[in-house]
Amino acid sequence: MTGPYEISFDPARLQVDVIHEFLRESYWAKEIPRATVETAIRNSLCVAVYDTSTPRASLVGFARVLTDYVSLAYLADVFVLPEHRHHGLGSAMVRAILDHPELQGVRRFLLATLDAHALYARAGFEPLARPQDFMTLRRVTSYSATQSPSEKSVGILFSRKGADGEARGGRIPDRGL
Repeated sequence: MTGPYEISFDPARLQVDVIHEFLRESYWAKEIPRATVETAIRNSLCVAVYDTSTPRASLVGFARVLTDYVSLAYLADVFVLPEHRHHGLGSAMVRAILDHPELQGVRRFLLATLDAHALYARAGFEPLARPQDFMTLRRVTSYSATQSPSEKSVGILFSRKGADGEARGGRIPDRGL
C-alpha cells in the first residue's frame, strides 16, 4: 500500500454516506437502500481505508466480512474508489481481514466476484475445487423499487427480534414452492 493511507476496523469511523453512494452504483448492489447498507454494516466485521492527506481522513475503500468466527467467513462489498486504485489498497484490505486476530480460526473464506479474480488469487483464494457441492438460494434479484406482482401479493408474515432487541417484521413472498 503506497501513499497517505490508513486501514481501520473501527466501526465508529465508517462514513456510511460514501459506502452507500458507491454500493448503490455498483453492479452487485445496484440501487441498494441506505437502511440495508446500515444493517449490513451493523452485522458485519468491516474494514476501511482512509486517505489521511485530507482533513477528515476520507474513506476511500471498504470491505466487510459476514462470519461466525469459526467455520465460515464471506467477504463482501469490497471496493476502492476509482481515483485511489492502483495503490494496493484492495490487497491491503483483504490482507488485513485475513490477518485479523478474530478470524484466525475460520476454516473457510468465500467470496463472489465478476472481475477481481487476480486480486483475490494473490491473497490465496482459488476457484471452488468442487463447485457442484455448493448451492445458492437467491431471494431478491435487485434492490430496485419495482417488484413482480407475485412478490407484492400473497406472502407469509414474520416477526423476530433483531440483535439490538428491537422487533423486526416483514413479508416473505409466496413463490409457489
